[in-house]
Amino acid sequence: MRTDTGEIIHLEDYRPTDFVLERVDLTFELDPRETKVEARLIFHRREGVSPDAPLILDGDELKMTGLLFDQEEILAANYDVADDSLTIRNLPATAPFEITITTEVNPEANTKLMGLYRTSNVYCTQCEAEGFRRITYFPDRPDVLAVYTVNIIADKQTAPLLLANGNYLGGASMGDGRHFAAWFDPHPKPSYLFALVAGDLGVVEDTFTTMSGREVALRIYVEHGKEPRAAYAMDALKRSMKWDEEVFGREYDLDIFMIVAVSDFNMGAMENKGLNVFNDKYVLADPQTATDADYANIEAIIAHEYFHNWTGNRITCRDWFQLCLKEGLTVYRDHEFSADQRSRTVKRVAEVRHLKAEQFPEDAGPLAHPVRPTKYREINNFYTTTVYEKGSEVTRMLATVLGPDLFKKGMDLYFDRHDGQAVTIEDFVACFAEVSKRDMTQFSLWYHQAGTPLVTASTAYDAAKQVFTLSLEQMVPPTPGQSTKEPMHIPLRVGLLLEDGSEAALSSATGAEVTGDVIHLVERKQTVTFTGIVSRPVLSLNRGFSAPINLHFEQTPADRAHIARHESDLFARWQALNDLALPNLVAATAIAREGAKAECDRALIDALLAAAADARLEPAFRAQALALPSEADVAREIGSNNNPDAIHAGRQDIMTAIAKAGRDIFSTLADEMVVDGPFSPDAASAGRRALRNTALSYLVYAENQPDRALDAFKSANNMTDLSQALTILAHRFPDDRKTVEALSAFKARFGDNALVIDKWFTIQATIPGADALGRVRTLMADPLFNSTNPNRVRALVGTFAFSNPTGFNRADGEGYRFLARQILDIDPRNPQLAARILTSMRSWRSLEDVRAEHALNALREIAAAPKLSVDVSDIVERMLKG
Repeated sequence: MRTDTGEIIHLEDYRPTDFVLERVDLTFELDPRETKVEARLIFHRREGVSPDAPLILDGDELKMTGLLFDQEEILAANYDVADDSLTIRNLPATAPFEITITTEVNPEANTKLMGLYRTSNVYCTQCEAEGFRRITYFPDRPDVLAVYTVNIIADKQTAPLLLANGNYLGGASMGDGRHFAAWFDPHPKPSYLFALVAGDLGVVEDTFTTMSGREVALRIYVEHGKEPRAAYAMDALKRSMKWDEEVFGREYDLDIFMIVAVSDFNMGAMENKGLNVFNDKYVLADPQTATDADYANIEAIIAHEYFHNWTGNRITCRDWFQLCLKEGLTVYRDHEFSADQRSRTVKRVAEVRHLKAEQFPEDAGPLAHPVRPTKYREINNFYTTTVYEKGSEVTRMLATVLGPDLFKKGMDLYFDRHDGQAVTIEDFVACFAEVSKRDMTQFSLWYHQAGTPLVTASTAYDAAKQVFTLSLEQMVPPTPGQSTKEPMHIPLRVGLLLEDGSEAALSSATGAEVTGDVIHLVERKQTVTFTGIVSRPVLSLNRGFSAPINLHFEQTPADRAHIARHESDLFARWQALNDLALPNLVAATAIAREGAKAECDRALIDALLAAAADARLEPAFRAQALALPSEADVAREIGSNNNPDAIHAGRQDIMTAIAKAGRDIFSTLADEMVVDGPFSPDAASAGRRALRNTALSYLVYAENQPDRALDAFKSANNMTDLSQALTILAHRFPDDRKTVEALSAFKARFGDNALVIDKWFTIQATIPGADALGRVRTLMADPLFNSTNPNRVRALVGTFAFSNPTGFNRADGEGYRFLARQILDIDPRNPQLAARILTSMRSWRSLEDVRAEHALNALREIAAAPKLSVDVSDIVERMLKG
C-alpha cells in the first residue's frame, strides 16, 4: 500500500496485512531539532500467513537509532532498512511479540507539514493520509487498527501543554525542567488518526452533557490573546454534538473533546480522534475580522470534523480507495447540519454552485476519476471535490431513492454492524439494500463510473387527451480510463406547474417508477406519460438538484420565468433564474468577442428584479438569485475555444444592463436591508447583509463611480461589509486614488492579523485584467507575504490561478509561465500545496488555441523539471495525458 515511491496502487490488489497489530505504546521526547520517538508495537502473525513472511513497515525520511525484539537487540542479519521501509525477518509463527523502534525526527525542518512538525513554537502532527510513517516505522494504512497509549516528555517552560488522542491519564514534573503527560485512547484507530500537540497555548473551556447524561469536557486551544475569537467555534461544536444525537443518534464517546488551532496547516482541519487539529482560519472569528462566510465556514467545518467521530473514526476505511466512505458521507452530514442551522434553500444553492464550479470541471477534464477510484499514484491527490462533494451528492441521492425512513434505518444498521471496523463502499451500500429489500447494483455505479451524466429531456402535450409526455435520455461521457459507461440510476425530482401556479398530480405516471415527486431514470431512454393533466404544464425538472447531472432541456424564457415566479421548490426558482441568465451571458460573450457591446434580454431583467423586490422571499435567497452565473460557469456552458476576456466583457455588459434597469429597486434594498444593532452572525442578519451588499454592487455598476462603495467602506462596522466594499472598489476602480488609499488603510489597520491580511491579498489577486500578474508579483515582494505559510500562498498565488480568469489566462501565456515557476518553487518544501494549486490548470484544453498552447508549454516545463515530488508529477502527467 506504499504510494510515496510513485508506484501505482490498484484496488484489486488489496489484501490484509500479514501481521495483526494489537496495541501501540509511544513515547515522545520532544526537541525542536532532535525529537526522539520510541514506538513499542505488539503484533501477532495473521492466521494462515506463511511462517517465513517478514514484517514490513512503512517509513519516510526517518533516522532509526534503535530496534528491539521483545526488548532484545535484533541481529543485523534479521532486518533491512530502506528509504521507505523497515523489513524484519525470523519472527514467531504464532505467539504475540513486541517490536520496539526508536527514531529521531526534526520537527523544525519538516516543511512538508506531514508527520511531526513545529510551527510558531508549537509541536503538531498531521498524519492523514500517510504522515505517521514520517514519525516512526509502522504499518501505515487505514485497516490497521489498534489502541494507543502515548507518553509525551517536553520542556515545561516552552511546552506546558501536552496533548494526544483519548483520555488523560496523568502527568508530572520530572525534576530537570521537563515534564510528562500520558494519554490513552480506548478506541482502536488507524495511524492516520493519531495526533499530538505540545506548546504554550490559551484555552477556551466548556462542557457538554450527552443524551445518556455523561459530561464531556470541551476545550479549544488557540494562541494566547485569541481566546475570545474562539467563542463561536465552541458554540458551533456544542450545536454539532446536540444535532448528531438528535438526527443520527450518535453520542460522543470520550471524556474530553479538544480542538487546537494552528496557522501552518495544509488542510482545513483534521478529525483525529478526540483531538482535532484545525487551520486557525476555521476557528477564529469576531465581527471586526471575520465575514459572514467565515462564520458559516467555521460552523460547517467544526461540524464536519466532529461528525467524523462516527463516520470516519469509529467506522473507518478499509483502504484509501474507500475515502469517500468517510469524506463524502460526512460532507453530506455537515451539509444537512448547516441546512438545519440556516436556510435549507440557500445552503443548497451554495452547495450546487460549488459543485458546478469545482467538481463538474474535474469530471470533465484529465483529472476525472470515480467517487471510488480503482487506482492512484499519490493518495494526497485524491482529496478532491469528486470524493468530497460528489460523494456527498451520492449519499443525498441514496436518501432520495429510499426516502427518509429507510435511509435512517440503513444508517442505523451501518453504525450498529460496523462500529470499530474498517469497511468498504460495498459494506455501506449493503446496509441500505438490506433494509429496503432493493437491488442497489445499478445505483452503485455512481461510485464506480466517473463523469457527469448528461440527461436530455423533451416534452409533448396532447390537450384533447389531457396527456403530458416526458422523454428522457441519459449519457455518461467517456473519461480517462473509462471509455464506455452503463446507464445510471438517476433520481429526478419533478413538478408539473399549471397556468395558475398550482401543481398537477403525478400519481397517474406510467413508463417509469415514480415515488412521490421522484422519477427513477434507469434506462438509457425512457418515456414517462402523465394523464389527466387539464392544461399544458410547465415542467420543473431536477428539483433541489436531486441528481448531479448536466441537463439539456430546451425551455422558453416564458416557461423559465413561470417557474421562477410559482415553483414551491425555491431551489428550482433559483435554477430557473440561472437558466435564464446563462444564454444571455453566452450570447454576450459572442458579441464581446467581436468587440461590440451586448444587451440583456428583458425577460431576464424582469425575472431578476421581480425576485429582488419580492419581500416574501428571504433576503439571503434574493441575494443568491441576483448573483449571476460566474465567468467559470459561462466557460463551462460554452465548452471549448474559450476566450476569458470576452466572457468577462460580456458578463460586465449584462451586469450593467441589469443594474441600470433595477437602479431604483437596488437603491431601496440598500436602504431597507441595513442591519441595526450589534453585529450577529445569525442567518437572518447575514442574509440581510448579503442582499444589501449585492444591491450595492449593482448600484456601483449602474453609477460607474467609486463614491458609493467608498462611503460603504468608511461606514462599515463589520468585516463582511468592509471587505465587500473594498472588493467592489478594487475590482471596479483598481487604479483610482481612492481605491489605493482604501487598500492602504485596510492593510495598516489589520497588518498584525494574518487571517485578515489573507483577505487583503485575495481581494487584489482577483482584480480582473492583464495587469493582475504584475500586481501579484508586487504583492509577493511585500513584507507581509510569507511563502512558507500555506494560507498566505493560497490567498495570493492560489487565488490568482483559480479565481482570476482574465488575469491568469493572459493571451501572452505569462500567467501560466508564472504559475509553473511558482509550482517548481513550492514543490520541494510543500508538495501537497504545490499539487493542489497546480490543479487550477485542469481545464486548459477548453481554452482557445493560443492560450491552450501556452498552457501546454507551461505544463511541459513543470513535467521536465528534474526533481518533482510524486504529488506534482502525478498531477502534471495526468493533465498532459488526459
